[in-house]
Amino acid sequence: MSRTPIPDPIFTLTTGPVDAYPAVLRGLSRPVLYDYDPAFLAHYEAVNEKVRRAFRSASQPVILHGEPVLALEAAAASLIAKGDVVLNLVSGVYGKGFGYWAARYAGEVLELAVPYNEVLSGEAVAEALRNRPDIAVVALCHHDTPSGTVNPANEIGAAVRAAGKLLIVDAVSSFGGMNVLPEACEADIFVTGPNKCLGCPPGLSLLHVSDAAWRKMEANPDAPRASMLSIVDWRRAHEATQPFPFTPSVSEINGLDAALDLYLAEGDEAVWQRHALTAAACRAGIKAAGLSLWAASEDIASPTCTAVRVPEGVDEAKLRSAVRERYGVVVSSGRGETLGKLIRIGHMGPTARPIYSLVAVAAVAGACAALGVKGIDVGAGVAAAMRVIDSAAA
Repeated sequence: MSRTPIPDPIFTLTTGPVDAYPAVLRGLSRPVLYDYDPAFLAHYEAVNEKVRRAFRSASQPVILHGEPVLALEAAAASLIAKGDVVLNLVSGVYGKGFGYWAARYAGEVLELAVPYNEVLSGEAVAEALRNRPDIAVVALCHHDTPSGTVNPANEIGAAVRAAGKLLIVDAVSSFGGMNVLPEACEADIFVTGPNKCLGCPPGLSLLHVSDAAWRKMEANPDAPRASMLSIVDWRRAHEATQPFPFTPSVSEINGLDAALDLYLAEGDEAVWQRHALTAAACRAGIKAAGLSLWAASEDIASPTCTAVRVPEGVDEAKLRSAVRERYGVVVSSGRGETLGKLIRIGHMGPTARPIYSLVAVAAVAGACAALGVKGIDVGAGVAAAMRVIDSAAA
Protein backbone atom coordinates (compact mmCIF):
# COMPACT_ATOMS: atom_id res chain seq x y z
CA MET A 1 0.00 0.00 0.00
CA SER A 2 1.50 3.37 -1.02
CA ARG A 3 1.90 6.05 1.59
CA THR A 4 0.92 9.68 1.03
CA PRO A 5 3.44 12.04 2.66
CA ILE A 6 2.01 14.21 5.43
CA PRO A 7 1.98 17.79 4.04
CA ASP A 8 1.99 19.67 7.36
CA PRO A 9 3.71 18.59 10.57
CA ILE A 10 1.53 17.18 13.30
CA PHE A 11 4.22 17.50 15.96
CA THR A 12 6.98 20.11 15.84
CA LEU A 13 9.59 18.67 18.20
CA THR A 14 12.44 20.93 17.18
CA THR A 15 14.97 22.99 19.12
CA GLY A 16 13.42 26.23 17.91
CA PRO A 17 11.38 27.88 16.74
CA VAL A 18 9.06 25.85 18.92
CA ASP A 19 5.32 25.56 18.92
CA ALA A 20 3.76 28.40 20.94
CA TYR A 21 1.48 27.93 23.90
CA PRO A 22 -2.18 28.57 23.03
CA ALA A 23 -2.26 31.35 25.64
CA VAL A 24 0.68 33.01 23.87
CA LEU A 25 -1.14 32.83 20.53
CA ARG A 26 -4.12 34.49 22.17
CA GLY A 27 -1.80 37.13 23.58
CA LEU A 28 -0.40 37.86 20.14
CA SER A 29 -3.94 38.54 18.93
CA ARG A 30 -4.58 41.30 21.46
CA PRO A 31 -5.14 44.80 20.07
CA VAL A 32 -1.96 46.55 18.92
CA LEU A 33 -1.72 49.67 21.04
CA TYR A 34 0.17 52.80 20.09
CA ASP A 35 3.54 52.49 21.80
CA TYR A 36 3.20 55.88 23.53
CA ASP A 37 -0.31 55.29 24.75
CA PRO A 38 -0.21 55.36 28.57
CA ALA A 39 -1.82 51.94 28.66
CA PHE A 40 1.01 50.39 26.63
CA LEU A 41 3.72 52.24 28.54
CA ALA A 42 2.36 50.84 31.79
CA HIS A 43 1.97 47.41 30.22
CA TYR A 44 5.58 47.40 28.99
CA GLU A 45 6.85 48.35 32.44
CA ALA A 46 4.78 45.53 33.98
CA VAL A 47 6.06 42.95 31.49
CA ASN A 48 9.65 43.99 32.18
CA GLU A 49 8.99 43.47 35.89
CA LYS A 50 7.73 39.95 35.15
CA VAL A 51 10.99 39.22 33.30
CA ARG A 52 12.88 40.40 36.40
CA ARG A 53 10.87 38.02 38.57
CA ALA A 54 11.50 35.15 36.17
CA PHE A 55 15.23 35.98 36.23
CA ARG A 56 15.13 36.12 40.07
CA SER A 57 17.21 39.25 39.64
CA ALA A 58 17.50 42.36 41.77
CA SER A 59 17.98 44.61 38.74
CA GLN A 60 15.63 45.48 35.92
CA PRO A 61 16.29 43.53 32.71
CA VAL A 62 16.46 44.84 29.15
CA ILE A 63 14.21 43.72 26.30
CA LEU A 64 15.69 44.06 22.81
CA HIS A 65 13.35 43.85 19.85
CA GLY A 66 14.77 41.09 17.71
CA GLU A 67 15.48 37.39 18.20
CA PRO A 68 18.42 36.57 20.51
CA VAL A 69 21.13 36.62 17.84
CA LEU A 70 20.61 40.40 17.96
CA ALA A 71 21.37 40.44 21.68
CA LEU A 72 24.42 38.19 21.40
CA GLU A 73 25.97 40.38 18.74
CA ALA A 74 24.99 43.47 20.74
CA ALA A 75 26.72 42.03 23.82
CA ALA A 76 29.94 41.57 21.85
CA ALA A 77 29.73 45.05 20.34
CA SER A 78 28.91 46.76 23.63
CA LEU A 79 30.92 45.00 26.33
CA ILE A 80 34.12 44.29 24.40
CA ALA A 81 36.35 47.33 24.03
CA LYS A 82 39.23 47.90 21.63
CA GLY A 83 42.29 46.11 22.93
CA ASP A 84 40.37 43.73 25.19
CA VAL A 85 41.52 40.16 25.43
CA VAL A 86 38.50 37.83 25.25
CA LEU A 87 38.39 34.19 26.31
CA ASN A 88 35.78 32.37 24.25
CA LEU A 89 34.64 29.03 25.67
CA VAL A 90 33.80 26.51 22.96
CA SER A 91 31.95 23.22 23.38
CA GLY A 92 29.92 23.46 20.20
CA VAL A 93 28.98 25.35 17.08
CA TYR A 94 27.28 28.30 18.75
CA GLY A 95 30.05 28.83 21.27
CA LYS A 96 32.51 28.81 18.38
CA GLY A 97 30.34 31.29 16.51
CA PHE A 98 30.45 33.90 19.25
CA GLY A 99 34.18 34.17 18.65
CA TYR A 100 33.55 35.62 15.19
CA TRP A 101 31.61 38.52 16.71
CA ALA A 102 34.17 38.97 19.49
CA ALA A 103 36.98 39.20 16.94
CA ARG A 104 35.36 42.30 15.38
CA TYR A 105 35.80 44.29 18.57
CA ALA A 106 38.57 42.70 20.67
CA GLY A 107 42.30 43.13 20.50
CA GLU A 108 42.73 39.36 20.84
CA VAL A 109 40.39 36.38 21.12
CA LEU A 110 41.61 33.25 22.89
CA GLU A 111 39.71 29.98 22.62
CA LEU A 112 39.31 27.24 25.20
CA ALA A 113 37.71 24.31 23.40
CA VAL A 114 36.63 20.73 24.04
CA PRO A 115 35.20 18.12 21.63
CA TYR A 116 31.62 18.91 20.69
CA ASN A 117 30.18 16.02 22.69
CA GLU A 118 31.91 17.16 25.90
CA VAL A 119 31.68 20.22 28.16
CA LEU A 120 34.05 22.64 29.83
CA SER A 121 34.91 22.85 33.52
CA GLY A 122 35.34 25.66 36.00
CA GLU A 123 38.88 24.50 36.78
CA ALA A 124 39.91 24.63 33.11
CA VAL A 125 38.54 28.17 32.88
CA ALA A 126 40.31 29.18 36.10
CA GLU A 127 43.58 27.83 34.75
CA ALA A 128 43.17 29.74 31.49
CA LEU A 129 42.56 32.92 33.46
CA ARG A 130 45.64 32.33 35.60
CA ASN A 131 47.74 31.81 32.49
CA ARG A 132 46.46 35.02 30.89
CA PRO A 133 45.63 37.57 33.60
CA ASP A 134 45.11 40.21 30.89
CA ILE A 135 41.82 38.58 29.83
CA ALA A 136 38.99 41.09 30.28
CA VAL A 137 35.87 39.24 29.09
CA VAL A 138 34.85 35.58 29.08
CA ALA A 139 32.05 34.27 26.83
CA LEU A 140 30.11 31.07 27.51
CA CYS A 141 27.37 29.29 25.56
CA HIS A 142 25.57 27.48 28.38
CA HIS A 143 23.60 25.02 26.28
CA ASP A 144 25.20 24.55 22.89
CA THR A 145 22.07 23.32 21.16
CA PRO A 146 23.75 21.72 18.09
CA SER A 147 25.45 19.34 20.54
CA GLY A 148 22.69 18.98 23.13
CA THR A 149 25.18 19.41 25.98
CA VAL A 150 25.14 21.74 28.99
CA ASN A 151 28.16 23.50 30.47
CA PRO A 152 28.35 24.06 34.26
CA ALA A 153 27.47 27.75 34.21
CA ASN A 154 27.57 28.35 37.97
CA GLU A 155 30.96 26.68 38.31
CA ILE A 156 32.39 28.62 35.39
CA GLY A 157 30.81 31.85 36.59
CA ALA A 158 32.42 31.45 40.02
CA ALA A 159 35.84 30.99 38.38
CA VAL A 160 35.36 34.10 36.25
CA ARG A 161 34.16 36.18 39.21
CA ALA A 162 37.09 35.03 41.38
CA ALA A 163 39.45 36.29 38.69
CA GLY A 164 37.66 39.64 38.51
CA LYS A 165 36.62 39.32 34.85
CA LEU A 166 33.35 40.01 33.05
CA LEU A 167 31.17 37.15 31.81
CA ILE A 168 28.74 36.92 28.87
CA VAL A 169 26.38 33.94 29.04
CA ASP A 170 24.32 32.67 26.11
CA ALA A 171 21.33 30.98 27.78
CA VAL A 172 19.07 31.25 24.75
CA SER A 173 17.98 27.60 24.68
CA SER A 174 18.34 26.85 28.39
CA PHE A 175 16.68 29.59 30.44
CA GLY A 176 13.16 28.61 31.37
CA GLY A 177 13.88 24.91 30.83
CA MET A 178 16.51 24.28 33.49
CA ASN A 179 18.05 25.87 36.54
CA VAL A 180 20.16 28.62 35.04
CA LEU A 181 19.73 32.13 36.44
CA PRO A 182 21.77 35.26 35.71
CA GLU A 183 22.82 36.13 39.24
CA ALA A 184 23.44 32.52 40.28
CA CYS A 185 25.92 32.05 37.41
CA GLU A 186 27.33 35.55 38.04
CA ALA A 187 26.75 36.67 34.47
CA ASP A 188 27.43 40.29 33.58
CA ILE A 189 25.39 40.00 30.41
CA PHE A 190 22.93 37.10 30.33
CA VAL A 191 21.13 36.60 27.03
CA THR A 192 18.02 34.54 26.45
CA GLY A 193 14.79 34.78 24.50
CA PRO A 194 11.17 33.73 24.84
CA ASN A 195 11.22 31.71 21.60
CA LYS A 196 12.58 28.55 23.19
CA CYS A 197 11.56 27.28 26.62
CA LEU A 198 9.01 30.05 27.27
CA GLY A 199 6.99 28.94 24.23
CA CYS A 200 6.81 32.15 22.18
CA PRO A 201 7.55 32.77 18.50
CA PRO A 202 10.94 34.35 17.72
CA GLY A 203 11.09 38.12 17.93
CA LEU A 204 12.49 39.33 21.28
CA SER A 205 15.67 39.09 23.37
CA LEU A 206 15.77 39.21 27.16
CA LEU A 207 18.92 40.42 28.93
CA HIS A 208 20.20 40.69 32.47
CA VAL A 209 22.97 43.30 32.77
CA SER A 210 25.15 43.69 35.86
CA ASP A 211 26.22 47.05 37.30
CA ALA A 212 29.80 46.34 36.21
CA ALA A 213 28.65 45.68 32.65
CA TRP A 214 26.61 48.89 32.57
CA ARG A 215 29.65 50.87 33.73
CA LYS A 216 31.89 49.37 31.08
CA MET A 217 29.38 49.73 28.24
CA GLU A 218 28.58 53.35 29.10
CA ALA A 219 32.30 54.16 29.27
CA ASN A 220 33.05 52.34 26.01
CA PRO A 221 33.03 54.94 23.21
CA ASP A 222 32.67 52.20 20.62
CA ALA A 223 29.59 50.60 22.19
CA PRO A 224 26.70 51.11 19.74
CA ARG A 225 24.37 54.05 20.24
CA ALA A 226 21.39 54.97 18.04
CA SER A 227 21.63 51.46 16.62
CA MET A 228 19.61 48.26 16.70
CA LEU A 229 22.70 46.77 18.38
CA SER A 230 22.60 49.25 21.24
CA ILE A 231 21.98 47.89 24.72
CA VAL A 232 22.78 51.21 26.38
CA ASP A 233 19.91 52.98 24.58
CA TRP A 234 17.38 50.60 26.18
CA ARG A 235 18.64 50.84 29.77
CA ARG A 236 15.66 52.85 31.02
CA ALA A 237 13.18 52.09 28.25
CA HIS A 238 11.13 49.94 30.62
CA GLU A 239 10.18 53.02 32.65
CA ALA A 240 6.77 54.35 31.64
CA THR A 241 8.14 57.92 31.71
CA GLN A 242 10.96 57.20 29.25
CA PRO A 243 10.87 57.13 25.43
CA PHE A 244 11.62 54.06 23.37
CA PRO A 245 14.76 54.24 21.20
CA PHE A 246 12.83 52.53 18.39
CA THR A 247 9.30 51.26 17.97
CA PRO A 248 8.92 48.21 20.21
CA SER A 249 7.35 44.99 18.97
CA VAL A 250 3.94 45.52 20.54
CA SER A 251 2.42 42.15 19.65
CA GLU A 252 5.53 40.27 20.76
CA ILE A 253 5.35 42.02 24.14
CA ASN A 254 1.75 40.83 24.44
CA GLY A 255 2.83 37.26 23.68
CA LEU A 256 5.71 37.49 26.15
CA ASP A 257 3.31 38.75 28.81
CA ALA A 258 1.15 35.65 28.36
CA ALA A 259 4.18 33.34 28.42
CA LEU A 260 5.50 34.88 31.63
CA ASP A 261 2.13 34.54 33.29
CA LEU A 262 2.19 30.81 32.50
CA TYR A 263 5.78 30.41 33.70
CA LEU A 264 5.34 32.30 36.95
CA ALA A 265 2.01 30.61 37.74
CA GLU A 266 3.41 27.10 37.21
CA GLY A 267 6.57 27.98 39.12
CA ASP A 268 10.06 27.82 37.67
CA GLU A 269 11.12 24.68 39.52
CA ALA A 270 8.01 22.81 38.33
CA VAL A 271 8.73 23.94 34.75
CA TRP A 272 12.35 22.76 35.01
CA GLN A 273 11.18 19.41 36.39
CA ARG A 274 8.75 19.00 33.49
CA HIS A 275 11.53 19.61 30.95
CA ALA A 276 13.90 17.25 32.78
CA LEU A 277 11.38 14.42 32.96
CA THR A 278 10.54 14.71 29.27
CA ALA A 279 14.22 14.56 28.34
CA ALA A 280 14.97 11.68 30.72
CA ALA A 281 12.13 9.62 29.23
CA CYS A 282 13.30 10.43 25.72
CA ARG A 283 16.91 9.45 26.44
CA ALA A 284 15.82 6.18 28.03
CA GLY A 285 13.61 5.40 25.03
CA ILE A 286 16.26 6.26 22.47
CA LYS A 287 18.81 3.98 24.13
CA ALA A 288 16.37 1.11 24.64
CA ALA A 289 15.31 1.32 20.98
CA GLY A 290 18.91 0.60 19.94
CA LEU A 291 20.13 4.13 19.20
CA SER A 292 22.91 6.18 20.82
CA LEU A 293 23.07 9.60 22.45
CA TRP A 294 25.53 12.17 21.09
CA ALA A 295 26.71 13.42 24.50
CA ALA A 296 29.84 11.71 25.81
CA SER A 297 28.01 11.06 29.10
CA GLU A 298 24.36 11.34 30.01
CA ASP A 299 25.03 13.66 32.95
CA ILE A 300 25.94 16.48 30.54
CA ALA A 301 22.94 15.88 28.23
CA SER A 302 20.49 18.75 28.04
CA PRO A 303 17.00 18.66 29.53
CA THR A 304 15.76 20.83 26.68
CA CYS A 305 17.22 18.87 23.75
CA THR A 306 18.08 15.24 23.13
CA ALA A 307 20.84 14.84 20.53
CA VAL A 308 20.75 11.41 18.88
CA ARG A 309 23.74 10.06 16.99
CA VAL A 310 22.81 9.15 13.40
CA PRO A 311 23.38 5.41 12.86
CA GLU A 312 26.32 4.47 10.69
CA GLY A 313 25.46 4.37 7.00
CA VAL A 314 22.28 6.46 7.38
CA ASP A 315 21.89 9.80 5.64
CA GLU A 316 20.79 12.30 8.26
CA ALA A 317 18.60 14.32 5.90
CA LYS A 318 16.83 11.15 4.74
CA LEU A 319 16.27 10.15 8.35
CA ARG A 320 14.64 13.47 9.23
CA SER A 321 12.59 13.30 6.05
CA ALA A 322 11.36 9.81 6.95
CA VAL A 323 10.45 10.97 10.47
CA ARG A 324 8.36 13.76 8.98
CA GLU A 325 6.82 12.02 6.00
CA ARG A 326 5.91 8.78 7.78
CA TYR A 327 4.83 10.16 11.16
CA GLY A 328 4.30 13.92 10.78
CA VAL A 329 7.03 14.71 13.29
CA VAL A 330 9.62 17.42 12.69
CA VAL A 331 12.99 17.24 14.47
CA SER A 332 16.12 19.35 14.04
CA SER A 333 19.38 18.65 12.24
CA GLY A 334 22.83 19.36 13.59
CA ARG A 335 24.65 22.56 12.69
CA GLY A 336 28.12 23.20 11.35
CA GLU A 337 30.45 20.50 12.62
CA THR A 338 27.57 18.37 13.91
CA LEU A 339 25.52 18.58 10.70
CA GLY A 340 24.91 15.10 9.31
CA LYS A 341 26.13 13.44 12.51
CA LEU A 342 23.11 13.81 14.76
CA ILE A 343 19.47 14.78 14.94
CA ARG A 344 17.98 16.81 17.77
CA ILE A 345 14.66 16.33 19.53
CA GLY A 346 13.51 19.50 21.27
CA HIS A 347 11.90 19.52 24.72
CA MET A 348 11.01 23.19 25.02
CA GLY A 349 7.95 24.99 26.32
CA PRO A 350 4.73 23.32 25.13
CA THR A 351 6.54 20.17 23.95
CA ALA A 352 8.30 19.69 27.29
CA ARG A 353 5.56 17.25 28.27
CA PRO A 354 6.53 13.63 28.93
CA ILE A 355 3.96 12.28 26.46
CA TYR A 356 5.93 13.88 23.62
CA SER A 357 8.91 11.69 24.44
CA LEU A 358 6.84 8.69 23.32
CA VAL A 359 6.03 10.41 20.04
CA ALA A 360 9.69 11.26 19.45
CA VAL A 361 11.04 7.82 20.30
CA ALA A 362 8.44 6.00 18.20
CA ALA A 363 8.94 8.30 15.19
CA VAL A 364 12.75 8.33 15.23
CA ALA A 365 13.12 4.63 15.92
CA GLY A 366 10.38 3.77 13.42
CA ALA A 367 12.07 5.82 10.73
CA CYS A 368 15.42 4.16 11.44
CA ALA A 369 13.81 0.73 11.13
CA ALA A 370 12.16 1.77 7.86
CA LEU A 371 15.58 2.84 6.54
CA GLY A 372 16.99 -0.59 7.28
CA VAL A 373 18.92 0.08 10.49
CA LYS A 374 19.51 -3.26 12.22
CA GLY A 375 18.75 -3.89 15.88
CA ILE A 376 16.01 -1.29 16.24
CA ASP A 377 13.21 -2.15 18.68
CA VAL A 378 10.52 0.52 18.64
CA GLY A 379 8.43 -1.22 21.27
CA ALA A 380 11.32 -1.51 23.70
CA GLY A 381 12.05 2.19 23.26
CA VAL A 382 8.49 3.27 23.94
CA ALA A 383 8.25 0.92 26.93
CA ALA A 384 11.47 2.33 28.43
CA ALA A 385 10.23 5.89 28.07
CA MET A 386 6.93 4.87 29.69
CA ARG A 387 8.77 3.38 32.66
CA VAL A 388 10.55 6.66 33.31
CA ILE A 389 7.28 8.59 33.11
CA ASP A 390 5.42 6.12 35.31
CA SER A 391 8.16 6.00 37.93
CA ALA A 392 7.95 9.79 38.28
CA ALA A 393 4.17 9.58 38.73
CA ALA A 394 4.34 6.80 41.33
